[in-house]
Amino acid sequence: MRIGILAWGSLVWDGRGLALAGPFKPAGPQLPLEFSRVSLDRRLTLVIDEDRGTLCTTYVATSPYLTLDEAIDNLQRRENMPSADGIGFIDTHEHTRSDTAWDRHPRAVLAIESWALRHGYRWAIWTALASNFHEADKGGRPFSVEAALDYLAALEADRLDKALEYFRKAPPEIRSPLREAVDRRWPSD
Repeated sequence: MRIGILAWGSLVWDGRGLALAGPFKPAGPQLPLEFSRVSLDRRLTLVIDEDRGTLCTTYVATSPYLTLDEAIDNLQRRENMPSADGIGFIDTHEHTRSDTAWDRHPRAVLAIESWALRHGYRWAIWTALASNFHEADKGGRPFSVEAALDYLAALEADRLDKALEYFRKAPPEIRSPLREAVDRRWPSD
């Protein structure tokens, strides 16, 4: 009974306590991704965004855990979440899925379920956070490439450096209009 852990952002390059049976590989489902979530340290981070995301190949690694609860708990701890509500899951045998993930990105949940069935995973788990760019204390307006560039340009120099580092470390398979615009505006040395 295999558990697939899906990733597209920092999980790929910074496991920080995430237990894996092998390395992440770019063999996960194609999902609509965008840098449309403002993190606690003000970076723009990747999330499944069915409204503004671009279909990108995601990464997958197998969890060493034998139960869904153990794997979810491990991912929740790695993501420093107070509860498991932000962890999406599907169970291909029981035909169950995370209510939170279903509410946030139902088409992606169906794509993940179909992918998991084709690749022999009983379960798949992922970080199921939503875009929050529009919130007043975040970007403060609807997400767009222009709004995100304005947001990044207004960050203090050290925060901008950290934000750009996240873009640069994101896997090469993750291409979006915002990433292209960031690469043009702030080319890496």
